[in-house]
Amino acid sequence: MIRWTTSELDSVDAVFDRAFEAVPDRLYLDFGAEHHTYADVAALTARTARGLAELGVGKGDRVVTVLDNNIDHVAAMLATSRLGAVLVPVNTAYRGEFLRHQIADSGAKIVIAEHDYAERIFDVAAGLGDVRAVLRRGNEVTDTRSLGHHDGIDLLSLDELREGADDRLPAPVAAPSDLCCFVYTAGTTGPSKGCMISHNYFVNTTRQYLQVSGRGKQHHTWTPLPLFHFNAWNCTVLPTAVLHSSATIAPRFSLSGFWPEIERSGATMTTLLGTILSLIANAPDSEAAKRCYGQLEIVQGAPFPPELEKKWKERFGVGWTGANVFGLTECCMTTSLSHGEIAKSGSSGRRNEDFDVRIFDDEDNELPAGEVGEIVVRPLKPHVMFEGYWNRPDATQNLMRNMWFHTGDLGRFDEDDFFYFVDRKKDYLRRRGENISSFEMETAFQQHPDVVDVAVHSVLSDVGEDDVKVTAVLAEGAVLTPEVLCKWSVERLPYFAIPRYIEFRAELPKNPVGRVLKYALRDEGVTAGTWDREKSGIEFGKR
Repeated sequence: MIRWTTSELDSVDAVFDRAFEAVPDRLYLDFGAEHHTYADVAALTARTARGLAELGVGKGDRVVTVLDNNIDHVAAMLATSRLGAVLVPVNTAYRGEFLRHQIADSGAKIVIAEHDYAERIFDVAAGLGDVRAVLRRGNEVTDTRSLGHHDGIDLLSLDELREGADDRLPAPVAAPSDLCCFVYTAGTTGPSKGCMISHNYFVNTTRQYLQVSGRGKQHHTWTPLPLFHFNAWNCTVLPTAVLHSSATIAPRFSLSGFWPEIERSGATMTTLLGTILSLIANAPDSEAAKRCYGQLEIVQGAPFPPELEKKWKERFGVGWTGANVFGLTECCMTTSLSHGEIAKSGSSGRRNEDFDVRIFDDEDNELPAGEVGEIVVRPLKPHVMFEGYWNRPDATQNLMRNMWFHTGDLGRFDEDDFFYFVDRKKDYLRRRGENISSFEMETAFQQHPDVVDVAVHSVLSDVGEDDVKVTAVLAEGAVLTPEVLCKWSVERLPYFAIPRYIEFRAELPKNPVGRVLKYALRDEGVTAGTWDREKSGIEFGKR
């Protein structure tokens, strides 16, 4: 297993350079039909970096990506890092206000997008004052704009920009303490905020992941998780380079294709999240699954309750399962267990060498073992935690009360120092593994001319996560139906945020200062007057 000294700082560039120098011809990343060695990725990264530099990208500049799982996404990240710039990966399901906010808030000069996503960026061009150019990936043209200048923004070809460029890696310029990327939070209590992630934080979470999962150089890992999520970088792309090993990244998750892909790739490990774990465990038997019995030595993911772990081991012969950790984008992993340590049932590890974690009451007094309170954190090493929220010093300071980062989550420690997550204090939504901003959802629905007031909130789902409900007040005389409003939202929301439930009311419950009492709406759940999309027959694809 890879070991670090307790004082060592590192950068993404240094991690990749060490792998490239040691094993240039070894397979690095497998994207199905495409196999790329470390040398291949180094050359593509070099050409991408020089193309971005020609467009004026330099240290500290932000580059947004709206890209699928492919080698160009990896090259874009490594190239941006190589220039000392900051990558801002955006969810490919975003459109409208969701998309505009993150691009505009980051102040990005350049956006790199799939050819079929570029049109969405121009749809919100009026609110993107800092963007100079959109680099369209791929030669296929599915939008209505040809290459050239549109809406004050240049539309260029990523391939043409890199054509003929020097494929020797330029020297890196970023220090371990410099910013590497922004990861936007769900924005559950306001607009989504950009967590500023340093190079060292990026690498340190990789170190933590390797210690927790037990992944070694001998393991070939497989994941379908999207590269616009931090998990795919910290649990697949960067650990693979640290270990000088190889990995397969699928374009997306397919239940029917899971075991055939494990068989094809020869994976001995996989990293999954959310309901994917239970979907696979409860799927019908298949010949591919039978042939792969015992092939997966490690299955890492969350949430992974004991009964689900048992099913994976018994059905598929998996050697180790789980992820006994707790963390947030701002500070990950705050509690953990090294591979092989036995966790108490329901716990999420113990305090580790990177973070001091305590449980406080509402007055910031520490609570004893066994009592539930807010989880607060502070780092024990430099640059192992986020550097604050981009352009939001007040928001950063509000959560750093008394020099402790207040997570807004509830938990407890037992007498043996095992940690247990209890609940979230934040008014947030989570559906099918995706965090959803109720604020941005409400902003979208308020744009409908017949909606005068709206609250977006969670309803407990029978699959263990939340379903989304919209409770709205209509304008006087409006004849809008829930079905029509749902269909309207399909073109304006990410697919995973489209509400299952809609209810129209004469008014929303509010406190004396006019704030909607969402807890009351959550408690009421699905009322007699609630419309259910899943019973209506409305269908839509992932877009």
